[in-house]
Amino acid sequence: MRAFGPGVADMKAGLVMNAFVLAAFARHGGAELPLVGLFTGDEEIGSPGSRPIIEREGKGAYCVFNAEPGRISGNVVTGRRGGIFFRCDIKGKAAHAGLNFEDGHSAILALARKIEAWMALPKRFPGTTTNVGTVAGGQSVNTVAPNATCDIDLRYENLAEREALIGAIEAIATETSVEGTSAKIRILGEFMPMRQTPEAKRLFDLYVASAREVGLEVGGEFTRSCADSGLTAAMGAPTLCATGPVGGKAHSPDEYLELATLIPRASALARTLAVIRAEG
Repeated sequence: MRAFGPGVADMKAGLVMNAFVLAAFARHGGAELPLVGLFTGDEEIGSPGSRPIIEREGKGAYCVFNAEPGRISGNVVTGRRGGIFFRCDIKGKAAHAGLNFEDGHSAILALARKIEAWMALPKRFPGTTTNVGTVAGGQSVNTVAPNATCDIDLRYENLAEREALIGAIEAIATETSVEGTSAKIRILGEFMPMRQTPEAKRLFDLYVASAREVGLEVGGEFTRSCADSGLTAAMGAPTLCATGPVGGKAHSPDEYLELATLIPRASALARTLAVIRAEG
């Protein structure tokens, strides 16, 4: 049986699961190691407000579980790409599109040329994707556009390429593609890549064993999407992602949750925490 609705898998179900797991430990005497439940509301836009809190709690953490939705396969996530959200604002010069067309400098034309260049970056940097997801601009249909803006989503796998990718995005933004126009670009939010370390592998193995005890066969997989788990992993905290209930078609009208996975996934997490507690 499935539940449907916006965010039902990504990631309301994971939040509900975490709340019940924490409540269970509280009801049965707590844990020898402190358990911290962190609920944030701005992950989809790069966690600009919650990042300092995530970093504060992640610093020195024994381990981190992120309840993003379990993959359709039932697997958890052991690796993710990094991502950066940019906003580019372009200024041009307004002019009447008929009488004084030559006096104008179109910010929209400048943006169009930049979009083509940004979208071509994966040819230079394999394993990356760039997406211009929002565009706005102009004053009226009969006016040369004096302004334009867009938001850019960059995804990458190799942390060593981060600075070069930022430089390439910024170089395209600041290059004068239409005479008389200028542009400014800034970072709105960022996710770090998540890579499996030896410590994270041991955490994964503990989870797999605990999941097997409740009848779940779970593997690990790499995903091209980003999450806050990249932040804690980058800080050195062993991190496992997508421990939430299984669901699919996130960010679409058809998003769904596999209801039958709620209790088993909660049990798998609780058993893992109990093992860590015993070892701690």
